Amino acid sequence: MLKIGSVIDGKYKILNQIGKGGMSIVYLAMNERANKQWAVKEVRKDGVQDFEIVRQGLIVEMEMLKRLRHPYLPTIIDVIDTEDSFLIVMDYIEGKPLSRALAEHGALPQEYVIEWAKQLCEVLGYLHTRKNPIIYRDLKPDNIMLRPDGSITLIDFGIAREYKEYAAHDTRALGTQGYAAPEQFGGQGQTDARTDIYGLGTTLYHLVTGYNPSEPPYEIFPIRHWNPSLSQGLERIIWKCIQRNPKDRYQSCAEILYALEHYQDLDNKHSLKLKLKLASFLTMTVLTAALSLTSFWAYYAKTSMVTQSYDAYIEDGRSGATAEEQFGYYEKAIQLMPDEEQAYLDMIDRLYLGDDILTADEDQQIRTLLIRKTGTGKTYEETLKENTQGYEQLAYRLGIAYFYSYEDQGNKAMSTKWLTIAANASGLDENQTQRAAKLGKIAEYYAKLGVESKSGDDNISYADYWADLCQVTEGNITQMDNATTALMVYREMVNQVYVNGMKFKKAGVAKAELQGQLDNVRERLKTDIGAEMSGNERVQALADEVQGTLEQAQRVLDDYEIWNGEGQ
Repeated sequence: MLKIGSVIDGKYKILNQIGKGGMSIVYLAMNERANKQWAVKEVRKDGVQDFEIVRQGLIVEMEMLKRLRHPYLPTIIDVIDTEDSFLIVMDYIEGKPLSRALAEHGALPQEYVIEWAKQLCEVLGYLHTRKNPIIYRDLKPDNIMLRPDGSITLIDFGIAREYKEYAAHDTRALGTQGYAAPEQFGGQGQTDARTDIYGLGTTLYHLVTGYNPSEPPYEIFPIRHWNPSLSQGLERIIWKCIQRNPKDRYQSCAEILYALEHYQDLDNKHSLKLKLKLASFLTMTVLTAALSLTSFWAYYAKTSMVTQSYDAYIEDGRSGATAEEQFGYYEKAIQLMPDEEQAYLDMIDRLYLGDDILTADEDQQIRTLLIRKTGTGKTYEETLKENTQGYEQLAYRLGIAYFYSYEDQGNKAMSTKWLTIAANASGLDENQTQRAAKLGKIAEYYAKLGVESKSGDDNISYADYWADLCQVTEGNITQMDNATTALMVYREMVNQVYVNGMKFKKAGVAKAELQGQLDNVRERLKTDIGAEMSGNERVQALADEVQGTLEQAQRVLDDYEIWNGEGQ
């Protein structure tokens, strides 16, 4: 066992034990450097027979989970393979298993059970539709965590397997008796999506009746046998899930989700009223309209659930302890809704603008993300491009990020693509399109900076370069855009005075003009930026950086009198 207070791998401090299974112990741990809690699952060598076989199974399980991203699944953070044990570091799921809710309250309200069932359909459907479908095979209340917000998380993939199209049967017969489908114990071919549908049915049965199918009398009755007040529609859904022959069950989780969203339509009373109403009033046109409306509400309910998960991932991204953790949450949000811009924009604002720099590795992260394929075969970038305004906002943010933040000093050449899109955008405001156009023009200068023509002269006009820089800094940028963009602009201006001040001077730019720009930045830091710094560490850090460069640039100007004898 791990000692309470010990530190694993130099970063995970064990706080206390929170769970125990047949061959593992789960601890709550704190990454003190990141100030983030995780769960650590320990499987000890001396506590398990055939540890090496178990270890190999765990490695397969972890590799499987690492590829999965879904709001109702835990994220694997780290795997530590030691001489004595195998440690898995994963999301700490705040809440309790549904088995504990059953123990404390008995049968649970059917309205709650139906909502959890819909979420289970979502996550099982996700698993079943992977390129290599994943069959979970161990659905039961013990393995479903209920979070404080009412959402669920499916845990423990110890016996999950990838479906193999040409396999005759499973390698091993595994599952929990009472919950597991008959085919899990051999003799009926390999398990598939319908196996999990059986497990879903038995799990719902237990939750809504309070009777455990894995305990005597090991028999499942229609749920209204135990409680006549339960919905006949829900009874029919559960009964169809648990048919012995897989062909007689629902064939996909999408079918069950639709049935659950309309379970009241299956009640006898409702069905009778509907038949009378149809017989009396409905025409084919009305029927078509009703079906369209039903489809709309089914779509709306599903979309609403995805939207809530999307928003939750963005919030998690904003509060993540490390850049890697933040990116992971934003990536999950984007995977859910690749045609929505908010997760992209939030990720760029928080990770690649402000006081953080856009590194080459982060650049590769972005590129890889944008070319990833969705289920339709389109890339994320192509999918977002259909949302014109959202895509234009992404282009503007990326243009800014590459221009100012790439490897600390910015990469103007890499910004060109995105700034060109933003400059020609129809959905951005005028200030943003003009700024993108000006920055794009400035980016062209950088390709020529320091390059001499055949005559020996500089290949650019520093006077024109200065004029374009001044145009970019005009107005209240914080109000027109935001404080981060404003500070990026001011940093660029001040840095150019510091680095190229003498070249501007040589091109005929008066000291008073250079001084005027520094004074403008000082004033903006006090007024526009000062109002935005309260409680915003990123803005504060970037403002401090600009202030430091401002002092260096001022010393350059103060030395002009010595260099050239100019007193203006």
